[in-house]
Amino acid sequence: MQLHELTRPEGLKDRKRVGRGNGSGTGSTAGRGHKGQKARSGGGVRRGFEGGTMPYNRRIPKRGFFNKFAKKVCEINVRYLNQFENGEVVELDKLLAAGLCHANDDMVKFFGQFDLGSKALTVKAHKFTKGAKESIEKAGGKAEEIELDK
Repeated sequence: MQLHELTRPEGLKDRKRVGRGNGSGTGSTAGRGHKGQKARSGGGVRRGFEGGTMPYNRRIPKRGFFNKFAKKVCEINVRYLNQFENGEVVELDKLLAAGLCHANDDMVKFFGQFDLGSKALTVKAHKFTKGAKESIEKAGGKAEEIELDK
């Protein structure tokens, strides 16, 4: 294959080059129309700007309180521990890999009551409800609380 035999892949087009003379079809105003804020160099408005009208997000009433210091808690039912092998140590990275919690969660809490049979798991999490702790220990496992990272 020679360089002059190469062809352009099907469906691929050149980008539109604006402001390159009237013969190109996009000369003169380069597709920006005549005058106005959007025709100017550096012109345009920020996202959410409504032309000076009071913006929608400021017009609607606000209710309640948003705590910016709140911790995101991933709550997991004990029955989901059934998917792990007997004798396994269930830590945060394994819960993440199993899709039971997300990386942006601050802490993990187990709740609920479930008969795990004879699956003796060592579960390491930030919090356990009384019922969850009993369910894990009844199966012969351990529920270990870990410290919350600051």
